[in-house]
Amino acid sequence: MDLLLEYCDTFGLDHLYAKLFPANLLPADVPKNVIQLLDLQLPGFNSSVKPPGDVYGYEPFLLDFTEYTFQSLFPRHNLFRQTLTMFVLMTIFGWLLYFSVATVSYLFVFDKAVFNHPRYLKNQMSLEMKQAFSAIPTMVLLTIPFFLLELNGYSKLYLDVDYRSWSGVRQLATEVFCFIMFTDCLIYLVHRWLHWPNVYRWLHKPHHKWLITTPYASHAFHPVDGFMQSLPYHLYPMLFPLQKLSYLILFTFVNFWTVMIHDGEYLANDPIINGAACHTVHHLYFNYNFGQFTTLWDRLGGSYREPDQELFNKSLKKSKQTWEIQVEKMEAIKKQVEGDHDDRVYVSTKSC
Repeated sequence: MDLLLEYCDTFGLDHLYAKLFPANLLPADVPKNVIQLLDLQLPGFNSSVKPPGDVYGYEPFLLDFTEYTFQSLFPRHNLFRQTLTMFVLMTIFGWLLYFSVATVSYLFVFDKAVFNHPRYLKNQMSLEMKQAFSAIPTMVLLTIPFFLLELNGYSKLYLDVDYRSWSGVRQLATEVFCFIMFTDCLIYLVHRWLHWPNVYRWLHKPHHKWLITTPYASHAFHPVDGFMQSLPYHLYPMLFPLQKLSYLILFTFVNFWTVMIHDGEYLANDPIINGAACHTVHHLYFNYNFGQFTTLWDRLGGSYREPDQELFNKSLKKSKQTWEIQVEKMEAIKKQVEGDHDDRVYVSTKSC
């Protein structure tokens, strides 16, 4: 995140903070201990000083300081500035990524025949969008402490790697593999915990409102639920080395993948990859296929359920008979998980 923040500071935020919070905003007689405590920057006090060390804000990674870098009351390394900047940037980035990827999936991948499924909800897509839009800022806010730790050097993220050597490429490939396996394992455990009855009712049930998903269901969580399932992605670089550009790419890929497994397009019945078919089984039948990327942990944990073969037949997967069977199986499990009360409003009020 420090690379992203450095780029934004250099090409706009230094100027913006200098205009909104100039270094001369406070009177000159502010006690020095207050300035130091709040990590402020005032003319004549520390505006021209570059403290030693490689903490972000003192020595840029790739770009030079600008003429506005030391003209703001809040220097680049100020925790208030970092918190505010990361909250705004990551919220906007989250919204843009969610709506753009989900919309592309909806237009070019998603099978709109599911609109006729008897368990598709009335106004479902607008409800999914509304929930995701409101949840993303809170998820970002809960994640801010990890961003701040990363920005201030308390992680194992690193920048330099030799891309042209076999050892460098092998190192990056190993890190990506370990990241996928580590996060897949922890998400499986967190996801199973979210299905404990009391936790499910409090946190995870809003995401299972969508029995038949669209791409817009991908981020339609209770914000604490979404944060809990994102924790492994932020814990990994705190514990293990990871190249910074790889981290940004993986962070973006994770959001793409989350949309893909909710798009209802069942490309292949792969026994290893936890694709859209496996995740459809999870939304339909609740207690199966908790993994994110692979089926490994579900198989080890005894929670794997192979997708119905009808899902991979373009005509059968949207036939009335297939839907009737799905609903019959789903209703039996849903009653066990949620009881008799169902506050969902379906497009079709008739049972199958």
